[in-house]
Amino acid sequence: KTVFIKPATVFKELRSGMKLVFYQSREDTGYAGEATIRRIVISDDPISFFETYGDAVFLTREEARAYVESQRRWQGVRKGEAKKRPWMALELEDIREYSSIKKPERFVPVGGRYLRE
Repeated sequence: KTVFIKPATVFKELRSGMKLVFYQSREDTGYAGEATIRRIVISDDPISFFETYGDAVFLTREEARAYVESQRRWQGVRKGEAKKRPWMALELEDIREYSSIKKPERFVPVGGRYLRE
């Protein structure tokens, strides 16, 4: 698997060549691995990434559909149509898993955080 997809919430700061660190949020929490971002692609339809990348996507089509559906339930009561959030695909290279989980010094929020060396 070489393509990570997610809602495009922090894409404005991301650039090709940056490191992406994988955070494991269940069981033994912490940084579990890293990869280099090769390319960033934005789309309004997360399912379209499966047409482009096929099985290279970390999620399955069913997991992506379930995620989109769960987000609809959290929209709350609004007037009119909710604004559709774009999604991003991060094409990754040099993916490696750490030999042991690395504990972060500070709390990592759900949306992630930028790490500076």
